[in-house]
Amino acid sequence: MKKICLIAFFILGGFTVFAQESYDLIIVGGGASGTAAGISAGRLGTKTLIIEPSPWLGGMLTSAGVSAIDGNHRLPSGIWGEFKAALEVYYGGADKLATGWVSNTLFEPKVGNEILKKMASGVENLNISFESEWKTAEYKAGHWTVYFSKNGKMEIAIAPLLIDATELGDVAAAQGLPYRLGMDARDEIREEFAPEEANNIIQDLTFVATLQDYGLGADKTIPKPDNYDPSEFDCACAHSDPTTDNAPTLDCGKMLDYGKLPNGKYMINWPNCGNDHYVNLVELSHEERAIEIEKAKQTTLRFVYYIQQELGFKHLGLAENEYPTADDLPMIPYHRESRRYLGLVDFTLPYVRTPYAAPSPLFRTGVAVGDYTIDHHHKKNPDAPAIDFIKIRVPSYNVPLGALIPKNHPALILVEKSISVSNIVNGASRLQPVVLGIGHAAGILATVALKEKKPLSEVSIRRVQQLLLEQNAYIMPFLDMSPADPHFQSMQKAGAAGIFNGEGVPYLWANQTWFYSDRLATEYEVVDGLRSMYPQLKEFWGASGDYLSGLRLLTFLQLIRPELTAENLGMAWKNAVLDGDFSLEKKLNRREVSVLLDEVLDFFVIEVDWRGNYF
Repeated sequence: MKKICLIAFFILGGFTVFAQESYDLIIVGGGASGTAAGISAGRLGTKTLIIEPSPWLGGMLTSAGVSAIDGNHRLPSGIWGEFKAALEVYYGGADKLATGWVSNTLFEPKVGNEILKKMASGVENLNISFESEWKTAEYKAGHWTVYFSKNGKMEIAIAPLLIDATELGDVAAAQGLPYRLGMDARDEIREEFAPEEANNIIQDLTFVATLQDYGLGADKTIPKPDNYDPSEFDCACAHSDPTTDNAPTLDCGKMLDYGKLPNGKYMINWPNCGNDHYVNLVELSHEERAIEIEKAKQTTLRFVYYIQQELGFKHLGLAENEYPTADDLPMIPYHRESRRYLGLVDFTLPYVRTPYAAPSPLFRTGVAVGDYTIDHHHKKNPDAPAIDFIKIRVPSYNVPLGALIPKNHPALILVEKSISVSNIVNGASRLQPVVLGIGHAAGILATVALKEKKPLSEVSIRRVQQLLLEQNAYIMPFLDMSPADPHFQSMQKAGAAGIFNGEGVPYLWANQTWFYSDRLATEYEVVDGLRSMYPQLKEFWGASGDYLSGLRLLTFLQLIRPELTAENLGMAWKNAVLDGDFSLEKKLNRREVSVLLDEVLDFFVIEVDWRGNYF
């Protein structure tokens, strides 16, 4: 139960403190991950408070105007899938969202905010304090005390757990937690594409603009900005797809169509001689950040003026009433990079490129998935090392749960771009659906910790993953299955357990990992996949490369559970509503084996440690 305790009125820093409220979980920041965390935790009965400085939910999705989704079109995981489905209903179908030429899901920012607010409003245990600024956060004697201002008054919230969902990891920084900022050194991070020496260079940020087509003949040209020089944007229309070897084309219409939204609107978020803006403002004060953000805003206004004046699109003007702002621009910039804290595990490139051959099987601890390529923006910083990040070919991937938990704090969860991730991999994990997935997992992680009454470092990874699966989230990035599939959970668990490996394919803007559920399983891959879980199979080498029959599966399972019979397998087959009938002669595919193992072994109760190893 939320407890409300009125305390004496007094003045603190010019604010009147008037109330103290207790929650199970405090989330500072109602951006993409903070919103997802609040929804997932609240749905599980966790009394949650989100403290959000703006009047909107969604952060980069909405308040920053980045409403062209990068990736996960075929991985509609959890809250991201729910949000995407709501957009499809609102606009009248998935095809109505595919208005650009990279993203398959584009929408108006204000519509995204409305949908997220509707999703949040249906969660009984979720409280949201809008237009509220956190001031201090202190963890002492097992509880957080957070002071935040709202309507000129100071309020206090108390909870045993806190999620730092700020855009730049500011709450964790206030606790003095160690972090990295900028590019990592090659030998230290063990990534061959990293620069030889570390530096403090982060990705360009962007102050997005949303334009509206007011019709040919309309002149919506904005006043000429200060310091305008058209040469700043000379190459804006020179475009080539970096995932191909095609030569650049001079197509200004295509440049605009990249961010074409429904209802005649355009997202202006263009890296090539466009409105990207370089500044590393992460460690600056609030006042210093405001100065630098204004500079980024001016970069965007100069680009908008260029589009109107030099390119002749005078009928495209700032969309009126898109945002609750006086200047019709978004409320916050698009931060592509944050402080990256040191977690229980570090999510680095080997775990993305070659998850099954990486130093540890972190894939077994996955809680969020992504398929977008590694995408870094450095064109506005001439000092950035010349690394062609997008040529770092990777398959789709999952994010390990341990990357959300800092090494040296028992009750703080990291989300947004502040997880324990390398600079290079952040180029993929920063994208909207992944950040939503990270938030979804964070809310469940918090709930499990509270219910198990354990510090974050001791929670059951498998319990978190199971609850994610029950909320239609992917824990493995298998694109050839859907939460609507009745055997989705069993196949996801078989992948996360390491029984069946997926096949990763680097592919254009939507990388892939395939499960191939209809592929016949072999004796060896099944026994080898079970070997690390069951000591009875450690020294067993009687499995061949032949396709697995029902009889041979029973033989192997009897090494683990001698009492099992063919009737047990037949009943499990029937209970799971697999096609046809079970027989000992039948050659079994990956789907069928996943389901049978889930039914008769319940293998997902076997815990893994933070590095994915079985105890």
